[in-house]
Amino acid sequence: MVVKKELKIHNKSDKPDNIIMKENEIVEKCQEIQDELPRFMSGFFVYLKGNVLPMTRLAYLHDIRFFCNYLIHETDLTASKNIRNIKLDDFEKIKAVDVNIFIDYCRRYKVEKENAIYIYANEKKSLSRKKSSVSVLFKHLYRDELISKNITDGFDPIKLPKPGEREIKAMQDDEVMRMLDAVSTGTNLTKKEKEFWEKTKKRDKAILILFLTYGLRLSELQQLNVSSFNFSRGEFKIYRKRGKESIMPLNKSAEKDVSDYINEERASDDKLAQEHKDALFLSLQGKRMTERQIRELVKKYTSIGLATSREGGYSPHKLRATAATSLIGRGNSIFDVQALLDHENITTTQLYAAHRKNVKQELIKNFEWEDEFIK
Repeated sequence: MVVKKELKIHNKSDKPDNIIMKENEIVEKCQEIQDELPRFMSGFFVYLKGNVLPMTRLAYLHDIRFFCNYLIHETDLTASKNIRNIKLDDFEKIKAVDVNIFIDYCRRYKVEKENAIYIYANEKKSLSRKKSSVSVLFKHLYRDELISKNITDGFDPIKLPKPGEREIKAMQDDEVMRMLDAVSTGTNLTKKEKEFWEKTKKRDKAILILFLTYGLRLSELQQLNVSSFNFSRGEFKIYRKRGKESIMPLNKSAEKDVSDYINEERASDDKLAQEHKDALFLSLQGKRMTERQIRELVKKYTSIGLATSREGGYSPHKLRATAATSLIGRGNSIFDVQALLDHENITTTQLYAAHRKNVKQELIKNFEWEDEFIK
């Protein structure tokens, strides 16, 4: 029996250990998938590692593995029985039409697991990413002269809706206030939910306030530490998806709710395992909350605010949208909001953020959700 060795961190960077551990988890997942894929893709793996974000790299590798599985189980394009043994000659035979058929297959397909058959459906955004993953792979293989033709020009286009055509799902102010009333008083919670709420209400409120005020991404909030907060300076630090640090100013609502949770409800360090001592948001088991636990928490409270079923509740990403629409609705510049939320147009964001160094402070200082701080 092989004993799995404990993973220890020797951290000489400015990043906290949990961020380093999170990054390492992504790297290890990437390596696991790479070990399953054909050896002739090794140059492609190096390209991904050096040119795309870690989570994008992982998503691309998932898509390529799925494509290879498709070749084995749904086509006669390869005689291989496992992914690792797919040959370069098999890829040489693939035509653009084969990839177009694969993308069409991805719209809706079935997977049999144990005693159930699961139906998977992908929208255009997911289909576009799968197409992009396969396109990048084939372009790289052609560039490195591993295959003789660049078939990507023959891939069918996938028309994505323009940003203005997509419905933005965000909560209205009255729905937000109803949600915050529920987390503050326990209103509209079931008997069972209320039992847990009695033990976690300050934690839950702090989570919702941080999402609503700063539009944090789920991963950014989940990785927050107690040491991320400097209350004397009125700020806290987060780590963005591109690995960069960002200092966020605390307003009175956020400062009060996070402080109340830390001082009055959060378990003391002597009751926690070493790896969880600095974690800000803890489960009732004294461990850093998982992204899934936070997602379920948000879904529960948003469903109350929206007056819908628990299944109809919103995700943390929609609270991010709520923060954005609420700020813009209060007359703030769309460019200022972009700077606060770290939206994708990096060039515009960096130029404007450099020009307006105090933009975050100006946005946050009058953006309160608690009645006692609203002027």
